[in-house]
Amino acid sequence: MSHDVKILSPCGMLGYGFPEESFRRGIEQQVHAVVVDAGSTDGGPHKLGAGVSIVSRRAVKKDLEIILGASLPKKIPVIIGSAGGSGARPHVEWTLDIIEEILQEKKLSAKLAIIWADFPQEQVLDALNRGEITPLTQNIPQLTEEAIRQTNSIVGQMGHEPILEALEAGSEIIVCGRAYDPSPFAAVGIYYGKDPGLSYHLGKILECGALCAEPATTKDCILGTISDDHFTVQALNDCRTCTAISVAAHTFYEKEHPYLLHGPGFMLDLQDCRFTDLGSGVVRVSGSRYIQQPKTCIKLEGARLTAYRTFVIAGIRDPILLEKLEEVESAVTAQTKQYYPEIDEGDYQIRFYNYGMNAVLGDREYEPFRGHEIGVLFEVVARTQELASSICATVRSTFLHYGYEGRKSTAGNLAFPFAPSDIEFGPVYEFSIYHLMECPSDSFPIEYRQGGVHDGEAG
Repeated sequence: MSHDVKILSPCGMLGYGFPEESFRRGIEQQVHAVVVDAGSTDGGPHKLGAGVSIVSRRAVKKDLEIILGASLPKKIPVIIGSAGGSGARPHVEWTLDIIEEILQEKKLSAKLAIIWADFPQEQVLDALNRGEITPLTQNIPQLTEEAIRQTNSIVGQMGHEPILEALEAGSEIIVCGRAYDPSPFAAVGIYYGKDPGLSYHLGKILECGALCAEPATTKDCILGTISDDHFTVQALNDCRTCTAISVAAHTFYEKEHPYLLHGPGFMLDLQDCRFTDLGSGVVRVSGSRYIQQPKTCIKLEGARLTAYRTFVIAGIRDPILLEKLEEVESAVTAQTKQYYPEIDEGDYQIRFYNYGMNAVLGDREYEPFRGHEIGVLFEVVARTQELASSICATVRSTFLHYGYEGRKSTAGNLAFPFAPSDIEFGPVYEFSIYHLMECPSDSFPIEYRQGGVHDGEAG
């Protein structure tokens, strides 16, 4: 029987933070790798389009100082998935800059593997012309040449294959561009000869940190151990524990099908999985099946600039206004449009979000309003920033002084928490590419470099 493989997941997102004591406990388990996910599309397309990170540089550096400081001296490889949040070149380079800074400050040296996940427009256009691109889901339109040419940042989700190659090359730090979230974890198990079904299922659980524990959080560590015919999961903080229910429940997390999970070139069948409490907060999982697909399709993600936004936040406590709020908002919108007849109404949009009333569900809200105050956020999204700000200012002044029936005070309808009240958000992006593309697994180039201090520089 071969040895078990242990993988430490510090947190659900690099930069979210984790208790250092939990991490130290994990390192003491003689883990084979520290793997952390750094990306997500949960926050929408802005980070990919703008080339900025989901979390702060300070937070990422704080996490990496702990991870690299403990792992590199013990020769434990560190793998970062979807570096910088979206995994495009600017995000990867941002992450590499932080890593290099830490290595220099700690006088450490490491062999780095950088796996790029960017796809040029022409390569995507060629695939489109060959009929090799399809929408990810039925509600996504067919991809067009126009959409591709308007999208400057396109990434694809890598599978485990390039990460496996980097491990085989003896890399000490592997920085991945956009990756299928479980792939960096699965690569470790596969590298050590473990079953790919178990490896990917464990990766699906570990990539969110301790979200599979009770109480659940992404801001704590989790330990996964792969054996020949099962894997186990356990929390590393005394205040949390894993149960069969919590681990099984997380298996269903972010899935459109209860037991089938599609990845780059494979499908994971979890129909026959078994979740068993072993005691002491350790859960055993078995029965995961990896099914190779006839062709490899990767998910492409691309974001294009569509508009600019300005918004205002204000409070409303007048019960008379609250009774007819949506009626007043419609009137404010109409007056604003009447004030600017020279501006094409297709060049901007005005939206109101009444928090405490129906901002979350909108027309689907089923609870009657019972509150005494709300927070209203109104925004203008327009073709230019100047246009968005100009129209938003008119909406704000019209709303502030609108004379609705029954109004008793003319001092103003809105309570502003900030001055200035109008906030220029800046560019607005949309996912212009959210499609599957037929693509060989070797489409992700690997760059090797030596990071940190070199011979003769230490000390």
